[in-house]
Amino acid sequence: MAGTVTNPGGQCQAGRAPRLPCVSTQRNGQARIRPGVGRWLRGVGLLAGSLLLAACAGDAVATPPISPGTADRPRDVNIITKDYSFLPPVVDLMPGETVLLHVINGGLEVHEVVIGNPPVQDAWEAAEAAAANPPPGPTPVVVVPPALAGLRIVVQSGQRVDLQWTVPLDPGPILIGCHIAGHWAKGMQAAIRLVSPTALPSALSSAAATSSPGGPASSAGQP
Repeated sequence: MAGTVTNPGGQCQAGRAPRLPCVSTQRNGQARIRPGVGRWLRGVGLLAGSLLLAACAGDAVATPPISPGTADRPRDVNIITKDYSFLPPVVDLMPGETVLLHVINGGLEVHEVVIGNPPVQDAWEAAEAAAANPPPGPTPVVVVPPALAGLRIVVQSGQRVDLQWTVPLDPGPILIGCHIAGHWAKGMQAAIRLVSPTALPSALSSAAATSSPGGPASSAGQP
């Protein structure tokens, strides 16, 4: 099964789990929704396991040099959501490259991937907290200003969403967060490491390196 879900205005339904994954971007994007991910999860299990072991052993290790993706040949980037963490814990991106994000929900709850700077993370945290535990009736719509929409992908348990995305040339300090009510406070965050044009991993962005679970995203500082 495949479908297209775009939402450039920064609006998504929240509170109760949405029936379809939601993709919010500042630019129009195209996503493919895949409801069955068992074989895919098995295929990336060894990779995710090795990354987790490396993270548990100490600081995030540098990845080998990468070749930047292009519009014609985007680079595959896997992000697995769990209850309540991301795998890998550090994602390498090169400014200006085009990637094909494969967001896989391996948890039992609905999760999301929000990519953006601390103000973007703050906006989604506040908006989704306000829409949590809605009364009976239509699921409330979560709205953030378009300038703070960032990139947002909501994925149901057991689903996979594929989205092609071009990393901004000057993204500033950005990170990944999940703002389904209560998830950010439980530590559902991942670092983004911006890789230089020479394909040598640079230091973690200050937003991710200093972010603390449970506090506002902007406590990490602004770009």
